[in-house]
Amino acid sequence: MSGLSGAAAIAGIGATDFSKESGRSELQLAAEAVRAALTDAGLTPDDVDGMVTFAMDSNAEIAVAREVGVPELTFFSRIPYGGGAACATVQHAAMAVATGVADVVVCYRAFNERSGMRFGRVQTAATSTGNSSAFDNSWHYPVGLSTPAATVAMFAQRYLHEYGATSEDLGRVAVAMRRHAATNPLAWFYQRPITLDDHQASRWIVSPLHLLDCCQETDGAVAIVVTSAERAKDLAQPPAVIAGAAQGSGSDQFTMHSYYRPSISGLPEMGLVAQQLWRQAGIGPSDVQVAMLYDHFTPFVLAQLEELGFCGRGEARHLVADGGIELDGRLPVNPHGGQLGEAYVHGMNGIAEGVRQLRGTSVNQVASVENVVVTAGTGVPTSGLVLQAS
Repeated sequence: MSGLSGAAAIAGIGATDFSKESGRSELQLAAEAVRAALTDAGLTPDDVDGMVTFAMDSNAEIAVAREVGVPELTFFSRIPYGGGAACATVQHAAMAVATGVADVVVCYRAFNERSGMRFGRVQTAATSTGNSSAFDNSWHYPVGLSTPAATVAMFAQRYLHEYGATSEDLGRVAVAMRRHAATNPLAWFYQRPITLDDHQASRWIVSPLHLLDCCQETDGAVAIVVTSAERAKDLAQPPAVIAGAAQGSGSDQFTMHSYYRPSISGLPEMGLVAQQLWRQAGIGPSDVQVAMLYDHFTPFVLAQLEELGFCGRGEARHLVADGGIELDGRLPVNPHGGQLGEAYVHGMNGIAEGVRQLRGTSVNQVASVENVVVTAGTGVPTSGLVLQAS
């Protein structure tokens, strides 16, 4: 076990509603989620001395602090690579707490990603900003690989070819996530499950991805409160102890594509995260009762199951078959509905659901949860967590 393992815990979670048009600014969304998380923890803005968010978030830490009423900050940090930052925000908060740099750190992500700038569209500025990312993008934008769906489709096509998986296998992931969301009143797709036939009939986005292989775009915000495991014991909610927290970037890493590796059918950066998580937490895949996997696109759910060690390479389709990732399956995945069913908040809502599962308060509660694994965005440098009951 590492020195970080067990030193800090998630003491509070908060979120706004999830919608297609929030009707308020991203700053207001952030402030609402942060206040809700502090209230959940039984803390006040005066207790906060640290903040962590995404490099992509539009809300400066000092602005959120002003709006919420946080008087001073001794620690602030931002994590790049879009959704890959999600679990790393909690990792950085835990490191700050464990080293005494801060006592109470709030992690947040807020955006109007449906009513405002939509990440799923072609971003012409992505090749003209003059930085290294623009240089990377200039290799694949000219050939039409200019949206997340297009770049993931290249991965998916190779994965299906190499392991004999089919579009129906991807569809079973979407069906499971929507089934979970259908019984979650907070989910955008509440009471709207789908069938495999619905998945197969949905329009093509980029072959082999159908519309229902791609997550929605959402307005909303989520916040997480991190403090020491010792202090968390005395707060309002049962703490979710941070037993493992890791980041990873694989060899020859690019953003969303990494086509120049010997193989493009895996996610080695997630494998690197997995190795660290199991080592830090002192457990393995067989000790996990429920997983919160970043599901912006269905193919990456299959690859994550393999990289995390829940099954062998190319075997995820067998795990998913016959409901293996549903609530009563071998490994329940995303009981809240994930980003395919609940909301796309860059994975932060997955962390919140992990906490609820450990508290025993989820609307789709899995029995006897002691260990939860959470992952962040895939196709990019990424991160992960192992959360444990106290």
